[in-house]
Amino acid sequence: MKFNLNTLDAEDPLAAIQSQFLLPQGTIYLDGNSLGMMPLSVKSRIKDVTEQQWAVDLITSWNKHQWIDLPVNVGERIAKLIGAAPGQTLCCDTISVNLFKLLAAALVMQQGRNKVVSTTDNFPTDLYMVQGLEDLLGQTRCQLQLVEESQLASAIDDDTAILLVTEVNFRTGQKLDIAALTAKAHKHGALVIVDLAHSAGVLPVALDDWQVDFAVGCTYKYLNGGPGAPAFAYVATRHQEAMQQPLYGWMGHANGFQFDVNYQAAADARQLLVGTPSVIAMSAVDAALDVYDQVTMTQIRQKSMQLTEVFLALLSASPDCAQLRCISPESPEQRGSQLSFEFEHAWGLCQALIKSNIIADFRAPNYIRFGFAPLYNSYRQIGTAVAEMAQIMAEKRYLNPEFQVKNKVT
Repeated sequence: MKFNLNTLDAEDPLAAIQSQFLLPQGTIYLDGNSLGMMPLSVKSRIKDVTEQQWAVDLITSWNKHQWIDLPVNVGERIAKLIGAAPGQTLCCDTISVNLFKLLAAALVMQQGRNKVVSTTDNFPTDLYMVQGLEDLLGQTRCQLQLVEESQLASAIDDDTAILLVTEVNFRTGQKLDIAALTAKAHKHGALVIVDLAHSAGVLPVALDDWQVDFAVGCTYKYLNGGPGAPAFAYVATRHQEAMQQPLYGWMGHANGFQFDVNYQAAADARQLLVGTPSVIAMSAVDAALDVYDQVTMTQIRQKSMQLTEVFLALLSASPDCAQLRCISPESPEQRGSQLSFEFEHAWGLCQALIKSNIIADFRAPNYIRFGFAPLYNSYRQIGTAVAEMAQIMAEKRYLNPEFQVKNKVT
């Protein structure tokens, strides 16, 4: 299959959005699935937050600039991107902390059940949170059962308390059918927690329609909120009254500014809040979301699939890249916005590409991963990246000693 990259860029309905990002000159960035690029709106917002709201208005900004409402207001903006009605989504803490809260709350709601079913290839920190609860509560209260992705649906039974799944596999890009899995879980009385780390902002998500119980996600990947940006958590309205999360914090109190010595949880999703919100970081997320007011998730998804198809077609036309074995699903509908390849020298190849200002990333033990961000990646960039990779492969540049040194962050 042949593509005219110039024509694809000229006809791209998202092409104008690229100018709203700070694009380093000469760099092709294919790692938006790990850390999104900086939107220009974030740069100007942080300047205002630090130089005016904090430096000049000081503590009055909690009311004057609505700092106190950031977790709710930013959460509602994210809710529109994940198919959630108002009053169910908050921006706060990290995925790991939010998972701990939701796992603990769900286990309390599932008295008499202790089994948490997940996959062997789920993102490790998600599994660590379950293991931590298992050690804390004992296996009679919490027991992790790991299965292969292909066996996930069949592993759900009447003993299952929680199904913990990530919609898009961080290694392979495999996209799970969350609606079908949720229906199966509910049939057996299990609750569902979904991790949207590799979905939010790049895939159409419909949490309410899918009847998902709880969800978490991050904002520093496709949502471009910045390194370490606060995560988000979703609690379906039907569970908010019964839920009781264990981290009692004053921001989750029904009226924290009464400074009551006894904790009384807010009656809605706000009980997920714990400590004082990180105002600078959350303001960055708020500003980064502005770009989504100009596009639709359908447009983003269509371009995402097209970018991956172009990449694969160009790669298959290069004999020098034949050693790269794609481990992502063949069908674009069954994968997220990434492509992953198994290669013995994946680390060296990734480092050689970075040296050429083409940023991808490596995942152990021997995978190179390319993330496609439709808001700022162009088709011509894809062509340039594949051409350079073919040259690196032909010259076996990935074997150079300088590309064998391992860094702390891979």
